[in-house]
Amino acid sequence: MRLLVLGGTQFLSRAVAAEAAGRGHEVVCANRGRSGTVPPGATTVRWDRSEDAPAALTDGAPYDAVVDVARLPSHVRRALTTLGERSPDAHWVFVSTISVYADDADPAGPGTGRLKPAITDDRDPAADVESYGGMKVACEQLVLDAVPGAAVVRPGLIVGPGDPSGRFAYWARRSTATGEVLAPGDPADLVQVIDVRDLAAWIVTLAEERTGGTYDAVGPAVPIGELLAACLPDARLVWVDQGFLTAEGVEPWSGPDSIPVWLPRPAYDGMLAHDAGPALAAGLESRPVDATTRDTRAWLDADPAARITGITIEREADLLARWRAR
Repeated sequence: MRLLVLGGTQFLSRAVAAEAAGRGHEVVCANRGRSGTVPPGATTVRWDRSEDAPAALTDGAPYDAVVDVARLPSHVRRALTTLGERSPDAHWVFVSTISVYADDADPAGPGTGRLKPAITDDRDPAADVESYGGMKVACEQLVLDAVPGAAVVRPGLIVGPGDPSGRFAYWARRSTATGEVLAPGDPADLVQVIDVRDLAAWIVTLAEERTGGTYDAVGPAVPIGELLAACLPDARLVWVDQGFLTAEGVEPWSGPDSIPVWLPRPAYDGMLAHDAGPALAAGLESRPVDATTRDTRAWLDADPAARITGITIEREADLLARWRAR
Protein backbone atom coordinates (compact mmCIF):
# COMPACT_ATOMS: atom_id res chain seq x y z
CA MET A 1 0.00 0.00 0.00
CA ARG A 2 1.20 3.49 -0.82
CA LEU A 3 0.01 5.59 2.11
CA LEU A 4 -0.01 9.36 2.42
CA VAL A 5 -0.06 10.68 5.98
CA LEU A 6 -0.90 14.36 6.16
CA GLY A 7 1.30 15.15 9.14
CA GLY A 8 3.56 12.40 10.39
CA THR A 9 5.77 14.31 12.84
CA GLN A 10 3.71 14.47 16.04
CA PHE A 11 1.99 12.00 18.36
CA LEU A 12 -0.86 10.24 16.53
CA SER A 13 0.05 11.02 12.93
CA ARG A 14 3.67 10.03 13.63
CA ALA A 15 2.49 6.80 15.26
CA VAL A 16 0.37 6.06 12.17
CA ALA A 17 3.37 6.59 9.90
CA ALA A 18 5.58 4.41 12.11
CA GLU A 19 3.00 1.62 12.23
CA ALA A 20 2.48 1.64 8.46
CA ALA A 21 6.21 1.70 7.73
CA GLY A 22 6.67 -1.15 10.20
CA ARG A 23 4.16 -3.21 8.23
CA GLY A 24 6.18 -2.71 5.08
CA HIS A 25 4.03 -0.06 3.39
CA GLU A 26 5.40 2.83 1.37
CA VAL A 27 4.73 5.85 3.57
CA VAL A 28 4.88 9.47 2.47
CA CYS A 29 4.37 12.19 5.08
CA ALA A 30 3.34 15.65 3.90
CA ASN A 31 3.96 18.41 6.43
CA ARG A 32 5.58 21.80 6.96
CA GLY A 33 8.61 20.30 8.68
CA ARG A 34 8.28 22.47 11.78
CA SER A 35 7.15 19.98 14.42
CA GLY A 36 9.74 17.24 14.36
CA THR A 37 10.85 14.41 12.14
CA VAL A 38 9.01 11.55 10.52
CA PRO A 39 9.70 8.01 11.76
CA PRO A 40 12.29 5.73 10.14
CA GLY A 41 11.06 4.18 6.92
CA ALA A 42 8.87 7.14 5.93
CA THR A 43 9.73 9.90 3.49
CA THR A 44 8.84 13.58 3.78
CA VAL A 45 7.33 16.03 1.33
CA ARG A 46 7.23 19.63 2.53
CA TRP A 47 3.74 21.09 2.14
CA ASP A 48 2.14 24.04 3.85
CA ARG A 49 -1.53 23.53 3.10
CA SER A 50 -2.16 27.24 2.93
CA GLU A 51 -0.26 27.02 -0.38
CA ASP A 52 -0.51 24.96 -3.54
CA ALA A 53 0.90 21.45 -3.29
CA PRO A 54 4.44 20.86 -4.56
CA ALA A 55 4.93 18.59 -7.56
CA ALA A 56 6.73 16.09 -5.35
CA LEU A 57 3.46 15.33 -3.58
CA THR A 58 1.75 14.03 -6.69
CA ASP A 59 4.75 12.55 -8.50
CA GLY A 60 4.94 8.80 -8.73
CA ALA A 61 2.20 6.24 -8.35
CA PRO A 62 -1.21 7.25 -6.99
CA TYR A 63 -1.79 6.83 -3.27
CA ASP A 64 -3.86 3.86 -2.14
CA ALA A 65 -4.92 5.58 1.07
CA VAL A 66 -4.72 8.93 2.84
CA VAL A 67 -4.78 9.62 6.58
CA ASP A 68 -5.58 13.19 7.60
CA VAL A 69 -5.66 14.71 11.09
CA ALA A 70 -6.33 18.33 10.04
CA ARG A 71 -8.49 20.68 12.07
CA LEU A 72 -8.82 23.55 9.58
CA PRO A 73 -11.51 23.16 6.91
CA SER A 74 -9.42 24.97 4.28
CA HIS A 75 -6.64 22.42 4.73
CA VAL A 76 -9.03 19.54 4.20
CA ARG A 77 -10.54 21.19 1.13
CA ARG A 78 -7.13 21.75 -0.43
CA ALA A 79 -6.02 18.17 0.25
CA LEU A 80 -9.21 16.72 -1.21
CA THR A 81 -8.91 18.86 -4.33
CA THR A 82 -5.22 18.18 -4.83
CA LEU A 83 -5.30 14.45 -4.18
CA GLY A 84 -8.69 13.79 -5.71
CA GLU A 85 -7.24 14.64 -9.10
CA ARG A 86 -4.11 12.49 -8.74
CA SER A 87 -5.38 9.63 -6.54
CA PRO A 88 -9.14 9.45 -7.18
CA ASP A 89 -9.40 5.90 -5.82
CA ALA A 90 -7.55 6.53 -2.57
CA HIS A 91 -9.32 5.44 0.61
CA TRP A 92 -9.51 8.24 3.19
CA VAL A 93 -9.31 7.90 6.94
CA PHE A 94 -10.08 11.20 8.62
CA VAL A 95 -9.20 11.61 12.29
CA SER A 96 -11.82 13.75 13.99
CA THR A 97 -12.66 14.00 17.72
CA ILE A 98 -15.45 13.33 20.21
CA SER A 99 -15.48 17.11 20.62
CA VAL A 100 -17.81 17.16 17.60
CA TYR A 101 -20.68 16.21 19.91
CA ALA A 102 -22.84 19.05 21.17
CA ASP A 103 -23.79 17.55 24.54
CA ASP A 104 -20.94 16.44 26.80
CA ALA A 105 -23.43 14.88 29.20
CA ASP A 106 -24.71 12.49 26.51
CA PRO A 107 -22.59 9.45 25.52
CA ALA A 108 -24.55 8.90 22.28
CA GLY A 109 -22.29 8.26 19.32
CA PRO A 110 -22.38 8.28 15.50
CA GLY A 111 -25.85 8.53 14.05
CA THR A 112 -27.52 9.39 17.34
CA GLY A 113 -25.32 11.92 19.12
CA ARG A 114 -26.17 15.52 18.32
CA LEU A 115 -23.30 17.32 16.56
CA LYS A 116 -22.16 20.90 16.97
CA PRO A 117 -22.97 23.27 14.12
CA ALA A 118 -20.34 23.04 11.41
CA ILE A 119 -17.85 25.91 11.27
CA THR A 120 -16.70 26.07 7.68
CA ASP A 121 -14.17 28.89 7.99
CA ASP A 122 -10.77 28.63 9.65
CA ARG A 123 -10.51 29.82 13.24
CA ASP A 124 -7.81 29.70 15.88
CA PRO A 125 -8.83 27.15 18.56
CA ALA A 126 -6.43 28.78 21.01
CA ALA A 127 -8.43 31.99 20.78
CA ASP A 128 -11.83 30.33 20.37
CA VAL A 129 -11.83 26.97 22.18
CA GLU A 130 -15.38 26.12 21.15
CA SER A 131 -14.48 26.37 17.45
CA TYR A 132 -12.42 23.18 17.48
CA GLY A 133 -15.36 20.78 17.48
CA GLY A 134 -17.32 22.79 14.93
CA MET A 135 -14.40 22.91 12.51
CA LYS A 136 -13.93 19.17 12.86
CA VAL A 137 -17.62 18.69 12.00
CA ALA A 138 -17.05 20.67 8.82
CA CYS A 139 -13.92 18.66 8.01
CA GLU A 140 -15.82 15.39 8.44
CA GLN A 141 -18.53 16.56 6.07
CA LEU A 142 -16.00 17.61 3.45
CA VAL A 143 -14.34 14.19 3.48
CA LEU A 144 -17.58 12.20 3.48
CA ASP A 145 -19.03 14.29 0.65
CA ALA A 146 -15.91 13.96 -1.50
CA VAL A 147 -14.92 10.36 -0.77
CA PRO A 148 -17.80 7.86 -0.62
CA GLY A 149 -16.88 5.05 1.74
CA ALA A 150 -14.35 7.07 3.71
CA ALA A 151 -13.70 6.30 7.37
CA VAL A 152 -14.09 8.93 10.09
CA VAL A 153 -12.73 8.15 13.53
CA ARG A 154 -13.57 10.27 16.56
CA PRO A 155 -10.99 9.68 19.29
CA GLY A 156 -11.59 10.51 22.90
CA LEU A 157 -8.61 10.94 25.24
CA ILE A 158 -5.51 9.64 23.43
CA VAL A 159 -2.71 8.66 25.82
CA GLY A 160 0.67 6.98 25.81
CA PRO A 161 4.33 7.74 25.09
CA GLY A 162 4.85 11.04 23.30
CA ASP A 163 1.59 12.62 24.48
CA PRO A 164 2.06 16.38 24.08
CA SER A 165 -0.92 17.26 26.33
CA GLY A 166 0.68 16.05 29.56
CA ARG A 167 -2.67 14.83 30.93
CA PHE A 168 -2.16 11.11 31.32
CA ALA A 169 1.51 11.81 32.06
CA TYR A 170 0.35 13.32 35.37
CA TRP A 171 -0.83 9.90 36.50
CA ALA A 172 2.05 7.99 34.90
CA ARG A 173 4.50 10.18 36.81
CA ARG A 174 2.81 9.10 40.05
CA SER A 175 2.59 5.44 39.06
CA THR A 176 5.28 4.26 41.49
CA ALA A 177 3.82 6.16 44.46
CA THR A 178 3.35 4.21 47.66
CA GLY A 179 1.83 6.93 49.81
CA GLU A 180 -1.37 8.92 49.58
CA VAL A 181 -2.51 10.25 46.23
CA LEU A 182 -5.47 12.56 45.79
CA ALA A 183 -8.14 10.94 43.64
CA PRO A 184 -10.79 13.31 42.24
CA GLY A 185 -14.56 12.99 42.37
CA ASP A 186 -16.46 9.71 42.62
CA PRO A 187 -14.59 6.43 41.98
CA ALA A 188 -17.64 5.20 40.04
CA ASP A 189 -17.42 7.99 37.42
CA LEU A 190 -16.78 6.48 33.99
CA VAL A 191 -13.69 7.40 31.99
CA GLN A 192 -12.01 5.98 28.92
CA VAL A 193 -8.62 6.31 27.25
CA ILE A 194 -7.08 4.93 24.09
CA ASP A 195 -3.37 4.21 23.70
CA VAL A 196 -1.94 6.14 20.75
CA ARG A 197 -0.26 2.99 19.43
CA ASP A 198 -3.51 1.02 19.44
CA LEU A 199 -5.34 3.83 17.67
CA ALA A 200 -2.58 4.16 15.09
CA ALA A 201 -2.58 0.43 14.41
CA TRP A 202 -6.33 0.46 13.86
CA ILE A 203 -6.15 3.47 11.54
CA VAL A 204 -3.61 1.65 9.37
CA THR A 205 -5.86 -1.42 9.33
CA LEU A 206 -8.82 0.72 8.24
CA ALA A 207 -6.67 2.03 5.40
CA GLU A 208 -5.45 -1.44 4.42
CA GLU A 209 -8.93 -2.95 4.41
CA ARG A 210 -10.61 0.16 2.97
CA THR A 211 -13.11 0.11 5.80
CA GLY A 212 -15.63 2.93 5.81
CA GLY A 213 -18.01 4.38 8.38
CA THR A 214 -17.92 6.72 11.35
CA TYR A 215 -16.70 5.46 14.71
CA ASP A 216 -16.02 6.68 18.22
CA ALA A 217 -12.35 5.72 18.51
CA VAL A 218 -12.34 4.97 22.22
CA GLY A 219 -11.29 2.29 24.64
CA PRO A 220 -13.78 0.59 26.97
CA ALA A 221 -15.35 2.90 29.55
CA VAL A 222 -14.32 2.00 33.11
CA PRO A 223 -14.83 3.57 36.53
CA ILE A 224 -12.12 6.10 37.29
CA GLY A 225 -11.44 4.17 40.49
CA GLU A 226 -10.49 1.15 38.40
CA LEU A 227 -8.35 3.20 36.03
CA LEU A 228 -6.41 4.92 38.81
CA ALA A 229 -5.94 1.65 40.67
CA ALA A 230 -4.33 0.26 37.53
CA CYS A 231 -2.18 3.36 37.10
CA LEU A 232 -1.08 3.55 40.76
CA PRO A 233 -1.25 -0.01 42.12
CA ASP A 234 0.73 0.69 45.29
CA ALA A 235 -0.71 4.08 46.20
CA ARG A 236 -3.38 4.85 48.80
CA LEU A 237 -6.04 6.73 46.86
CA VAL A 238 -7.85 9.39 48.87
CA TRP A 239 -11.12 10.29 47.15
CA VAL A 240 -11.97 13.96 47.36
CA ASP A 241 -15.40 15.34 46.51
CA GLN A 242 -15.67 17.43 43.34
CA GLY A 243 -17.52 20.19 45.16
CA PHE A 244 -14.55 20.64 47.47
CA LEU A 245 -12.09 20.65 44.57
CA THR A 246 -14.12 23.22 42.69
CA ALA A 247 -14.39 25.44 45.77
CA GLU A 248 -10.63 25.23 46.18
CA GLY A 249 -10.07 26.44 42.62
CA VAL A 250 -8.86 23.14 41.18
CA GLU A 251 -9.44 22.94 37.44
CA PRO A 252 -10.62 19.80 35.64
CA TRP A 253 -9.15 18.05 32.60
CA SER A 254 -5.80 19.77 32.00
CA GLY A 255 -3.59 22.74 32.81
CA PRO A 256 -1.20 23.73 35.62
CA ASP A 257 -4.00 24.17 38.18
CA SER A 258 -5.82 20.97 37.23
CA ILE A 259 -6.18 17.37 38.21
CA PRO A 260 -5.97 15.88 34.72
CA VAL A 261 -8.60 13.51 33.29
CA TRP A 262 -11.07 14.49 36.04
CA LEU A 263 -14.27 16.03 34.68
CA PRO A 264 -17.18 17.54 36.66
CA ARG A 265 -20.37 15.48 36.79
CA PRO A 266 -23.09 15.33 35.60
CA ALA A 267 -22.13 17.98 33.01
CA TYR A 268 -19.53 15.65 31.48
CA ASP A 269 -21.14 12.28 32.11
CA GLY A 270 -21.00 11.40 28.43
CA MET A 271 -17.66 12.76 27.27
CA LEU A 272 -15.61 9.79 28.48
CA ALA A 273 -18.33 7.15 28.33
CA HIS A 274 -18.89 6.52 24.62
CA ASP A 275 -19.64 3.03 23.33
CA ALA A 276 -16.40 1.34 22.27
CA GLY A 277 -18.29 -1.65 20.85
CA PRO A 278 -18.51 -0.60 17.18
CA ALA A 279 -14.81 0.31 17.00
CA LEU A 280 -13.79 -2.91 18.74
CA ALA A 281 -15.97 -4.88 16.33
CA ALA A 282 -14.25 -3.08 13.43
CA GLY A 283 -10.81 -4.21 14.60
CA LEU A 284 -9.67 -1.77 17.27
CA GLU A 285 -7.70 -3.51 20.01
CA SER A 286 -7.10 -1.71 23.30
CA ARG A 287 -4.24 -2.72 25.58
CA PRO A 288 -4.57 -2.71 29.40
CA VAL A 289 -4.12 0.68 31.02
CA ASP A 290 -1.33 -0.61 33.27
CA ALA A 291 0.76 -1.36 30.15
CA THR A 292 0.14 2.16 28.83
CA THR A 293 1.08 3.58 32.22
CA ARG A 294 4.33 1.61 32.36
CA ASP A 295 5.39 2.66 28.86
CA THR A 296 4.42 6.29 29.45
CA ARG A 297 6.47 6.33 32.65
CA ALA A 298 9.46 4.93 30.75
CA TRP A 299 9.09 7.68 28.15
CA LEU A 300 8.91 10.34 30.88
CA ASP A 301 12.06 8.95 32.48
CA ALA A 302 13.87 8.99 29.14
CA ASP A 303 12.76 12.46 28.03
CA PRO A 304 13.31 15.25 30.57
CA ALA A 305 11.50 17.67 28.22
CA ALA A 306 8.30 15.63 28.21
CA ARG A 307 5.32 17.71 29.26
CA ILE A 308 3.45 16.94 32.49
CA THR A 309 0.48 19.09 33.37
CA GLY A 310 -1.47 19.29 36.63
CA ILE A 311 -1.13 20.49 40.20
CA THR A 312 2.14 20.17 42.10
CA ILE A 313 2.86 17.66 44.85
CA GLU A 314 2.82 20.56 47.32
CA ARG A 315 -0.59 21.71 46.16
CA GLU A 316 -1.89 18.16 46.40
CA ALA A 317 -0.63 17.81 49.97
CA ASP A 318 -2.28 21.11 50.94
CA LEU A 319 -5.58 20.00 49.40
CA LEU A 320 -5.51 16.70 51.29
CA ALA A 321 -4.80 18.52 54.58
CA ARG A 322 -7.68 20.94 53.95
CA TRP A 323 -9.99 18.08 52.95
CA ARG A 324 -9.37 16.33 56.28
CA ALA A 325 -9.79 19.55 58.23
CA ARG A 326 -13.06 20.61 56.60
